[in-house]
Amino acid sequence: MKLFGILNVTPDSFSDGNKYFDENAAVEHGLELVEAGADVIDIGGESTRPGAERVSSEVELKRVIPVIEKLSHYADIPISIDTTKAEVAREALRAGASIINDVSALRFDDGMLSVLHNNADVPIVLMHMKGTPKDMQKEPHYEDTIGEILAFFRQRIAYCIENGIALHRLIIDPGIGFGKRFKDNMIIMKNLSVFHEFGVPVMVGASRKRFINQIYPSAPEERLSGSLATTAIAFINRVSFIRVHDVKEHKQFLQTMEMIWDAV
Repeated sequence: MKLFGILNVTPDSFSDGNKYFDENAAVEHGLELVEAGADVIDIGGESTRPGAERVSSEVELKRVIPVIEKLSHYADIPISIDTTKAEVAREALRAGASIINDVSALRFDDGMLSVLHNNADVPIVLMHMKGTPKDMQKEPHYEDTIGEILAFFRQRIAYCIENGIALHRLIIDPGIGFGKRFKDNMIIMKNLSVFHEFGVPVMVGASRKRFINQIYPSAPEERLSGSLATTAIAFINRVSFIRVHDVKEHKQFLQTMEMIWDAV
């Protein structure tokens, strides 16, 4: 299992908004993530927390490009750009990123296809989200949580293949907390193994999320225990990637899990 270390270069992300908004602080934290054992640094310049307003490409570029340029020079691990905008993805790849993480699963900007066509080796993370970050938590509803998410991925994967994006480039993320009720998040975590049906890597991002507060009252920075529990479930279900804030703790946790798992 590989670790995506979260680096939010935003003033308003739910857990660490404004903490790494300064360019130098962001670069320093990125290097700390590498030292802690991250396999990928996932950099975002637009908050996708519930209720978040969109920002312009210009604003997003100003936030992320200098950080990507510096980190790609100093850090010897892949950098992922967390964006829904083709222009931001294009410039981030030029600056040194090598993965695109799109919470809209290529639905918000048709230009993403062109970016992917012009960068043929770049993987793309397709995430499930009902609605947009601004409205996704306004009474989301599912008749069949797993069935509807699987149908979404069938459609998005077919869209990619029909448009020349090969299956081996795809990673899927069921989108914990993105247009989901508490029970939907629990159902997804309990049924993670079903997402292997597509034959592509699965990523889970549950770190510090609000549903943990509904299990035990906690501020985001107090949710390490709950986050590690979701990582344990992801590990048992052979998920390929997890997206986390607390890289050192997750690295040590996974080293322990792997040692036990591989014991003979």
